Amino acid sequence: MHRVYKIAAISEWRAAQERGSYAGSADDLRDGFIHLSASHQVGGTLAKHFRARPDLLLIAFEADALLPSLAWEASRGGDLFPHYYGALPTALALWSRPIPNGESGEAEVPSEWLG
Repeated sequence: MHRVYKIAAISEWRAAQERGSYAGSADDLRDGFIHLSASHQVGGTLAKHFRARPDLLLIAFEADALLPSLAWEASRGGDLFPHYYGALPTALALWSRPIPNGESGEAEVPSEWLG
């Protein structure tokens, strides 16, 4: 099973669950797709785009379940990132977990979550 991950504000994801789909964050809406990360990209995405945010969830998805709307496209440093085009059905989430703060006080994803 190949997983991809979304980092989202708890309130945004809860509202999306009520609607049944996630349209994306302000950045996603601006860019025309929902930014996702592969397991090796989650830490960098968290550090670059979500610093000092105490209200975050990590949401896991099976990559194959997102086809054909999932595309792998070059982004930060030329690495291929998963991008989802369209509204993301919340029922496809495998799980969502609040991201805890690490010793530094910054949000930090436990490595055992990333498979």
